[in-house]
Amino acid sequence: MAEGDDSEKTEEPTHRKLEKAHEQGDVPKSQEVVTFFTMGAVTLIVAFGASSVTHSLSGPLTAMLEHSGDLRLDGGGLLHLWYNVGDYIFTALLIPFLFVMIAGVGGHMIQHRPVLSGEGLKPKFSKVSPLAGLKRLFSAEALVNFAKGLLKMSLVGAVLFLIMWPQRRYMAPMVSMDLAELLAFTQDLSMQMLKAVLAILALIAIGDLMWQRHRWTQKQRMSVQEVKEEHKQAEGDPTIKAKIRQIRLERSRKRMMAAVPSASVVITNPTHYAVALKYETGMPAPVCVAKGVDQVALRIRELATSKEVPIVENPPLARALYASVDLDQMIPEEHYKAVAEVIGFVMRLKNRNADT
Repeated sequence: MAEGDDSEKTEEPTHRKLEKAHEQGDVPKSQEVVTFFTMGAVTLIVAFGASSVTHSLSGPLTAMLEHSGDLRLDGGGLLHLWYNVGDYIFTALLIPFLFVMIAGVGGHMIQHRPVLSGEGLKPKFSKVSPLAGLKRLFSAEALVNFAKGLLKMSLVGAVLFLIMWPQRRYMAPMVSMDLAELLAFTQDLSMQMLKAVLAILALIAIGDLMWQRHRWTQKQRMSVQEVKEEHKQAEGDPTIKAKIRQIRLERSRKRMMAAVPSASVVITNPTHYAVALKYETGMPAPVCVAKGVDQVALRIRELATSKEVPIVENPPLARALYASVDLDQMIPEEHYKAVAEVIGFVMRLKNRNADT
């Protein structure tokens, strides 16, 4: 099967796959949403800030025109004039421009949480490959974008025509209108067009956002093998985990065997169980320092014999202790009496041997 074949990607993306895509800057985003927010900001500026911008520009420019005869247009004078005009325009349009920029950023942020990734800056052969470029040019996404752009232009053009056509009779008299009347008429007409365009862009943005999210989700889908590999990476390779468990078990067993010589007694079932207990004066109860079954039990008995640790055969007690006490833990209360009898027997035996 070809690697990356979409027909193999039948599984929903995991949380880790989605997080990795976000870290690389691959997020669902619609440029139409950004366009809608930007156009919305322009509409608000025209509705509430046009008069302020006009006032900011009209005063200096009117004064400049009234004293146009005093303007120097030679060499540095013309350059100074351009600086002044640019300064007036920059000052008047700075806040509206920042507002439009903030709206554009808001259009991105409302779609996904902020992304800081340098992945898009990395050089990729596919970006300069003519073959890859042709594939992108004639891809389904390119065709959708073309159809979307054509639809947007058609709808906007049709709506603007429907708005402008009834106003055609007012176009000729505009040249004789008073400046204040002309500005009011222009603002009213602009607002009608902007509202209509904004309504169209809202519908296009909603549809495009749904499409982009659908396409992105489809792109993030995973094959069964990819899901298995991710789970293996998240949980660890079973072979390695088994090897680690084996190493830990071996180390634990070595530490346990090293503690057998310090035991006070080893209680056994002759062939299957062995439990080594340690008891010293002042201890609340005996502590299990080693235990095992079958081969491990045999090794405990052999080690106890070689180190002259007393061995007592008591099958019921050996089985009960093996099941109820863990390494380095004191024996349960219910076994105090039985173990005390065994340790007492061992101590009497040691004393008798010492006397002889």
